[in-house]
Amino acid sequence: MPGSLPRAVGCRTVPALPNTRAAGLSERHPVVPADRLVGEMVPPPRFGGVSFASYLLDPGQPSQAEAVRVLEEFAGSLGGASASGSGRRRWFRRAEPARSGPAGVYLDGGYGVGKTHLLASLWHAAPGPKAFGTFVELTNLVGALGFQQAVQALSGHRLLCIDEFELDDPGDTVLVSTLLGRLVESGVKLAATSNTLPDRLGEGRFAATDFMREIQGLAAHFRPLRIDGEDYRHRGLPAAPPPYADDTVTEAAARTPGAVLDDFGDLLAHLATVHPSRYGALLDGVQAVFLRGVRPVPDQATALRLVVLADRMYDRELPVVASGTPFDEIFGEEMLRGGYRKKYLRAVSRLVALARDSARVAPGA
Repeated sequence: MPGSLPRAVGCRTVPALPNTRAAGLSERHPVVPADRLVGEMVPPPRFGGVSFASYLLDPGQPSQAEAVRVLEEFAGSLGGASASGSGRRRWFRRAEPARSGPAGVYLDGGYGVGKTHLLASLWHAAPGPKAFGTFVELTNLVGALGFQQAVQALSGHRLLCIDEFELDDPGDTVLVSTLLGRLVESGVKLAATSNTLPDRLGEGRFAATDFMREIQGLAAHFRPLRIDGEDYRHRGLPAAPPPYADDTVTEAAARTPGAVLDDFGDLLAHLATVHPSRYGALLDGVQAVFLRGVRPVPDQATALRLVVLADRMYDRELPVVASGTPFDEIFGEEMLRGGYRKKYLRAVSRLVALARDSARVAPGA
């Protein structure tokens, strides 16, 4: 682990937390100014250097190669880098004017098939100005700036990428749908990944159809791309390590630069006091997360907040060292049978991957 070296986050630099004591996330109360919301609409650190060439194609899933091909063409229609793209920006050349093509592409598929990797690759391959954010971050931007100012802030962009497009809140969905309609009228191209409710909508065509219905008049502008495959995070990898002992977690946190240490119950309670759009800021400067007493999540509202935190930790590649219940057992059977099943499975997939990385900060513990 780097000591007190600064850590790059998007296009900004965040200093590492000093290694004095393992403070907790539950002691933090981040305030995020509106200008930061706009300036940080870039791919998270995990996807800061990805490209179409670095996407790990599964040869048994031809839809993946087809998605890469279509997205490379889409990037080219914006005047961006072409196919084998390294994703490097053209610093010394004026970008080509955008050519005709669909107003947007929509990536549909299960968790762990690389949708975010491909969305970030598209962002890197496209010329600016451009923006990248999750659905939650986009709704928070509208809330912070107001609708008209949000339109003004984004209407000059060539591309807006929206990760984890939510169908959970009809009000937010209609709000963003209206925003996207205004942006399309201004010539902004769109790309999105979905976070559908599989028990209600199913997969593939049905998810895309419902997504397009939710965004109403934009349906005709989107080209849906189905991406099949297995969860790459666990493809051919060993199982996650068993949970550590409480004392081991505490001791490892004390000797790890940039560590935060929380009792799991305290952290869940604190998340209820912080808007999910600020969970990224909650992790500023953090380099490893230590959790004592992980246990099954008691209710759906708490579970959904934990899903957002898991996404932000995964974005930042933060190893998680935990005691208590294994992460693949924290969501009960009733939750996994419900409408948010896909979210919970994605969160488990990501938390297990981060727990596997715990060996980086707790070797031999």
